[in-house]
Amino acid sequence: MKVAQANRPAEEAMRLHPLYRGKVQMMPKCPIRGIDDFAIWYTPGVAAVCEAIRREPDSSYELTNRANTIGIISDGTRVLGLGNIGPLAGMPVMEGKALLFKYLGGVDAIPLCVETGSPEALISVARALAPSFGGINLEDISQPSCFRVLDTLRDELSIPVWHDDQQGTATVVLGALMAALEVVGKRLGEVRIGLIGMGAANVATYRLLREMGVEATGVVGCDSRGILHRSRDDIALKRESYADKWRICEETNGEGRRGGIEDALRGADVCIAFSRSGPETIRPEWVKGMASDAIVFACANPIPEIWPWLAEEAGARVVATGRSDFANQVNNSLCFPGIFRGALDVRASRITDSMAIAAAKELVECARVGGLSERRIVPRMDEWDLHHRIAFATAIAARQAGVNRLTFDDQALWQSIEARLAKSRADCDLVMSRLGASTTIDSATDPKRS
Repeated sequence: MKVAQANRPAEEAMRLHPLYRGKVQMMPKCPIRGIDDFAIWYTPGVAAVCEAIRREPDSSYELTNRANTIGIISDGTRVLGLGNIGPLAGMPVMEGKALLFKYLGGVDAIPLCVETGSPEALISVARALAPSFGGINLEDISQPSCFRVLDTLRDELSIPVWHDDQQGTATVVLGALMAALEVVGKRLGEVRIGLIGMGAANVATYRLLREMGVEATGVVGCDSRGILHRSRDDIALKRESYADKWRICEETNGEGRRGGIEDALRGADVCIAFSRSGPETIRPEWVKGMASDAIVFACANPIPEIWPWLAEEAGARVVATGRSDFANQVNNSLCFPGIFRGALDVRASRITDSMAIAAAKELVECARVGGLSERRIVPRMDEWDLHHRIAFATAIAARQAGVNRLTFDDQALWQSIEARLAKSRADCDLVMSRLGASTTIDSATDPKRS
């Protein structure tokens, strides 16, 4: 019965996607009272606006929608737990991302699935598209390309470039972990952590954990070939391409462990898994071998590495997955709408690690509002104050990091964010009411039922 319920969202997705033919569309934001208005919004009136931007490029933020528009750019080489399915098959995910950006953060996001073939080509595409956007969200790009693309574009472009599979996921993991440790009565700097799967998510998670003071020697990483250590010649031979992964080999695993997932988790307080889609990637007996009051984040999509109820039966006290139909959804959707909202509103030139950490800490504060427990270490996406508060915390952190290009009054910014988010949800609700969405989607798929 539990497995059948877990399969229900996929069945509903296949029923509803063809009904609506996708999830997002473009709508005008200006009044159109009659045909004469096109002389204002298009030719001849628009020429004056073009000339103004030519004279002062930064005026594009006031004279167009650039200040509130981001590009979601993907080559489809690492989509969810599906792997390299290509840009066409990746489009449903990018549309879904755009939907969340708009509904939760009031950000206009354009899905751009591109066929490139190399990180250099993908960088060129993003660089060429940058004038259209106030920011770029990179999505579902395989490693090591994702690291090179992100690092290059962050250095070259004057707008925020964010790889959600790295930075977004790591931000939510950090916040969820801090909350989970509070629930079980352990401290971040004292726990042993097993990182299962060493792709973009866990490499970035490791970086943020180190920023928060976690000792590298208490971390054990494990990829598809086994535990990471200094004698992993396969990684050493590719250290130029996998520089971050090689650094993890050199810094972590103070005991010099060898073996696989079972060995990486033995005695660990925390398992953070972003690896192969399950449900038997992590076995219950391996969870039993963890420390008491263990924390298990099984975040592979669409199927977690271990079903949450099996992890709990094996002794894990706190269990999280990446799915909205289970308790404790550790998913980047909890942070990226708010982070981009805050970054755009202060016209940040980049999103720093300090901004991500500020968002993670605010995530914990939002979870505390409803009371922390084994089944509540993060808020739900529909707790609307979450996105407002994360946006504000991100904007404040941008100012502290000196990457904001707009000065602002704190109270005015808070009110502006509040108004933007309220308007965006109202606009979306108006469209949905006309679509008759409430009579179309079966309430059994509502995450509030979980």
